[in-house]
Amino acid sequence: MYQFSDKILSFYRQTEEANRLTTNAKGQLEFVRTQEIITRYLPEPPAVILDIGGGSGPYSCWLAKAGYEVHLVDPVDLHVEQAKEASDHQPEHPIASVSLGDARALRFSSMFADAVLLLGPLYHLIDQSDRLLALGEAYRVLRDGGVMVAAGISRFASMLDSFFEDRLSDLVHRNIVQSDLETGYHRNLTESLKYFTDAYLHRPETLSSEVVEAGFRHQATLAVEGPVWLFESFKKYWVDPNLHPMVLDLIRKVEAEPSILGMSAHILAIGRK
Repeated sequence: MYQFSDKILSFYRQTEEANRLTTNAKGQLEFVRTQEIITRYLPEPPAVILDIGGGSGPYSCWLAKAGYEVHLVDPVDLHVEQAKEASDHQPEHPIASVSLGDARALRFSSMFADAVLLLGPLYHLIDQSDRLLALGEAYRVLRDGGVMVAAGISRFASMLDSFFEDRLSDLVHRNIVQSDLETGYHRNLTESLKYFTDAYLHRPETLSSEVVEAGFRHQATLAVEGPVWLFESFKKYWVDPNLHPMVLDLIRKVEAEPSILGMSAHILAIGRK
């Protein structure tokens, strides 16, 4: 069994990850756009989906309601408990299984699933060899023709967040940003949760190349939030029923534009076996 970072586990045991995608406009945008992109590539239900690093279950619950057989795996015990509770709240469409586990060593048999989601693991596996192990496991458990969706955090996310959250005056944050830009390794050397936790931040082309190196046929690398999250006006447009659809439509128009992919906080790479 692989060792998962105690620091990362501690971070997620202390934070409200279960509410991150619903409590503010930025999180809601990430959730809606990720759902939208996933939907384009999934086979029709019923099909078997593995939600690896599925956290407290927001995507698993959504997909179970849509008629899929969903199996969630996460390395954080709190997330597993929360996912089971969330599944219990939709008894007519429960998550098929929820278990503690590691993306690098899945308990599922080869060619078990029609689709695999890796929406959390890759940016918390600091070493490339570990990321390739996780991608290799996703490849192994997929049936021929199956689809894999992997999320990365942009190499430039913390720098851009300096302006979004007005953090440039924070010396600790500035030092973290410098390291992120130079190495891609996001290191929080403090005890404060506001600086996130250890992570690897991808350049879009690096995420794509890792998907290919693991054996997948690369389908697309797409921006989730695009550049719109950086602007204060976005929050106003997001809650305006007349402008909300336009926000999403404009992001779609530039989601694959190479020149601005890195401005998105999150990026998704899609591969097919």
